[in-house]
Parts: sequence; structure tokens; C-alpha cells
Amino acid sequence: MRISTPHPGGPGPDIDLDAVNLADPQLYAAGDPHAIWTVMRERAPVHRQILPDGRSFWSVTKHGDVNDVLRDHTRFTSHRGTVLSVLGGTDPAGGKMLAASDPPVHTAMREPLNKALSHRTLKSRQPQIRRVVHRLLAPLLDGGTWDVAAAAAGFPLAFTGALMGLPEADWPRLTRLTTMAVAPDDPDYRESTGDSTLTAAHHELFAYLSGQVKRRVRHGVTEDDLIGFLMEMELDADGRRLRHDEIVYNAYSLLLGANVTTPHTIAATVLALMEHPHEYRRLLADPSLTNSAVEEGLRWASPANHFLRYVTQDITLRGQELKAGDAVVAWLGSANRDEEVFADPFRFDVTRSPNRHVAFGFGPHYCIGAPLARIALRLLFEEIVTLVEAFAPAGPVEHLMSNFVAGIKRMPVTAILREGAAQTLAEAVAADGPVPA
Repeated sequence: MRISTPHPGGPGPDIDLDAVNLADPQLYAAGDPHAIWTVMRERAPVHRQILPDGRSFWSVTKHGDVNDVLRDHTRFTSHRGTVLSVLGGTDPAGGKMLAASDPPVHTAMREPLNKALSHRTLKSRQPQIRRVVHRLLAPLLDGGTWDVAAAAAGFPLAFTGALMGLPEADWPRLTRLTTMAVAPDDPDYRESTGDSTLTAAHHELFAYLSGQVKRRVRHGVTEDDLIGFLMEMELDADGRRLRHDEIVYNAYSLLLGANVTTPHTIAATVLALMEHPHEYRRLLADPSLTNSAVEEGLRWASPANHFLRYVTQDITLRGQELKAGDAVVAWLGSANRDEEVFADPFRFDVTRSPNRHVAFGFGPHYCIGAPLARIALRLLFEEIVTLVEAFAPAGPVEHLMSNFVAGIKRMPVTAILREGAAQTLAEAVAADGPVPA
């Protein structure tokens, strides 16, 4: 998805909001949703769209409204599904998967997982993640073209796959399958027509994860990983554990979540640093800004593009009458450019503070993998600042065709390494050896 900067007297007045289609994946591959969202925030912050097949949804584009929709499960339920791909239907994972449930079910699942995926718990994983970072950056040693987006695509599973106890040989296929699930219309991931790609990806992923659970049950093993944790997790005082389908759905959610945020934040942040070289120079001059640069990269990228909710009761929102059963889409990318919250929101600023972005969502469904993503991104950009003097584009940027993930699938670059960086990186890669599970 292109990140444009609206200009006074630009295309805004010419945008017919009744003619745009925010559900169209092609808009995010080749179009300019930011121009549309900017007009919507100004003229129609709560706007109803009717699709050609008769389905409809309300869009909320202001930061405060997005927060309210994501925070209030009593008025906006997750039970029927959370993404546009299930619009008008019923998510079979409703009430079984953390992301597609409301309290008290959601609370019972989330509390133990919060502890398992807390920043404190994951700190011990940092050396392993840094080894993955070194392996990711190793191609810079040959001085040639490096496709940041392609390299980043496999980055999350190199540590999340190990955390879940999934065999390394399976990681490349799982990376592709999760991308198929979020971008089934993209020609590079579409394997059949209509909804068949999405169905096939889900079928293979669920069958694979089901097999992983059954193997453990069959051999009577409880492994010290996230799938083992899901199998042993107790949901109430009576010791009720997750059923087989609940384990599979939640393992799928963890796997998908890992591949939605981190890789696309990497590519979008590197692109922003190339387009705003003065900001990269500020970061090189003061590496202590890495944490705030990562947060700005998350705001800038807004890789999870939207979340869907359904209205549980008739309500009025900014003068619009929403009926019980209506679908509401909260556009995170728009909320993260809200002029009332972010000063000069179309400026990439590595020192931005405060930075109340909603890249990980908001409220009870705030991304449970956010601590892991932040650790990985911080370690990666710490290494980049240490090693790379400057990046330069080496080919066109190609965006993912998806209305759910604001992603980059190809972004070739070249890198000028800092003095002594090649030797430092080579020694780190040699010292690391294989990344342990």
C-alpha cells in the first residue's frame, strides 16, 4: 500500500466516497487509500459502503472512534469474525479463537497467554532472535542487491516457529500459506480462482496444526513450547482445558499474527528511511532513538490494515444510525494518520513523542504478540544502525494485494556498510552457528 502525502488542493475534492471500494484488494496493491481516508476523516468519519453483492459495512477512520470500536465488546462484538473476508457470514472460530471471541471466553484465554508472551518471559529469547537477525542481514556482505521484503517474509517464523515447536523444514511453506490466507487475490499467492485460495490455505494450515497436536497426544508428550502451552492451559477453576479445535484455531492465530505485523513493518520502515534520509542520519547519530524509530515504523506501516466488528445494539455514532447486526470496519492505517492525534501525521519522525499508534490494535484484543514483535524489531534495527550507512533503492517496490495486510512483497535495495561493519557482521554470523530451537 502506497503511503502518500496529501497536498493542499490535491485529489481530495475529486474523491467520490460513494464510488470508492475500501474492500477491494487492488486498491492496496496499486491505489491510494490514504487519500481516501484523509477525505473520510474530514467529511465522513463514519461512512457506509454497500458492495456490489449487497453486503455492506460501516467504516470508522478517526483515531478515537477506532479505539472505541476496538475497546467496547458490549457494543461491537468479535464473535462473528474480525476481518472483511468473513463479512456477512459467521466465523467458525467464533468463541473458540482468542481473536474471535468476547469476554468472558476471551479473558479466560488471554490471561494465561499474556504471561507466556510477556516481555519479561520473552527476554531470554533475545540471544536467539539476535542470531536470526544476523542471518537475515548476512546477504549484505556480498555487496549486491538485497530484497528486504522477501528476506523479511521469513523472519518471524525463524523465532516464532521455534517458539511454537514447529519443524524448521516446514517454515517456508507455512510462511507462504499464511500469506495466501491474508492475500488470496494476490497473483503471486493465488493458487486457484474465487475463494478457493483462501479455503485451500486454511484447510492446509488447520490440517497441519491439527497433525502437530495429534502427534503430541499420540506420543504422550507435553513439549515446552507454545502449542504445548495451549494444550495444558486451564481456562477456569475447574481445570477446563482447550478442546482440540480450540487449540488448532489459537495456534493458527498465533502463527498468522506473527506473519502479519513484523515483516511488513521492516520493509515499510526501511523504505521510509530511504525516503526520509535525514531521519536515518538522526538515527545514526543517536542510536538511542531506535525504540522510538521502531514505534514510528509501526505507525507508518500500520501493517494490520483493519479489524471488523459487528454492532450488538442500535447505536448512534457521529450522527449515523447503526443497527444491531451491522458490520463496522476500524481502519488502523487511517487512525494512525489522524491529524487530531498526530502532529504532521504524514511526516516520518524517529523522535515522535507521544506516539499513540494503534498498529497492534487497542483494548482487550490488543495484539498478544506485540512484545515479541517489538523485541524482534528493536534487535533488528539496532543491528541495522550499527552496520548500514545508507540504503538505496535498486528496483520497483511491489505491494501486496490485500485489504487486510498493508504489505510489501518486493523491495530490492543496495546497502552501503559502515566502516568495519562487514567484518563485524561476518564474525557475528560465524560465531552464531545454527539458530537453536
